[in-house]
Amino acid sequence: MEQPKQPTKEAVRQWLKDKLVERRPPSDPQQIRRELGWDLVKLERDKTPAR
Repeated sequence: MEQPKQPTKEAVRQWLKDKLVERRPPSDPQQIRRELGWDLVKLERDKTPAR
């Protein structure tokens, strides 16, 4: 099974651009990770059995 990957740089840039358009300060780092799905990547890695 293929490992999920972190979002691309382009996806992160688009996310940040969208946030800037809202004219609000960026969210805290943990919220950013949740919105970009980085927590899901970590969970999937933890589930994968060690070889």
